[in-house]
Amino acid sequence: MKSLFTAMMLISSVLNGGKIGNTNYSSDDDDGSSNGGLINTACNNTPNYALCVSVLASDPRTSSKAVNVETLGLVMVDAVKAKAEEMIETIRELEKSKPVEWRLPLSQCYIYYYAVVHADVPEAEAALKRGVPKFAEDGMADAAVEAESCEAAFKLQNEDIILDYSGSAIDETNKDVIQLSAVATSIIKMLL
Repeated sequence: MKSLFTAMMLISSVLNGGKIGNTNYSSDDDDGSSNGGLINTACNNTPNYALCVSVLASDPRTSSKAVNVETLGLVMVDAVKAKAEEMIETIRELEKSKPVEWRLPLSQCYIYYYAVVHADVPEAEAALKRGVPKFAEDGMADAAVEAESCEAAFKLQNEDIILDYSGSAIDETNKDVIQLSAVATSIIKMLL
């Protein structure tokens, strides 16, 4: 649980423009391995280089000399899972404090994020471990669609009621999941 909290704090900081860890990689890490080079190469092929490097560099699995693109993909999938789990907790808290107009979109978002945690992420993890990256790519693409569907749930609310969720935890976490999913998808595509 402590590592999940640490991962969520790191991801939140990175997505909010914080600088964590060493993001200036040379082709070799201090121990002479090429992990920094692999991370740099992989992250150069993603839509958000800084996010990619920060997430990957902070995970101990990427410091092994045996690290490969599959491992990088698994790390990013885990980052998506951590953010989706954070969203589920946020939704539970908001259901207690927000007005009745928020109930329908919040319950829809809960369903979408439940699918991310219990279907999309496990599909991606299993596919990467079995060497079937196409299914892993599909799982991460689906996670982004679920986050976009959550956004749409607020926009499709009754036209007479405007729910301003911009800048809220829902809005920010949706953006985070979309960005993390895009980075994960880009790394997974390197395996195709």
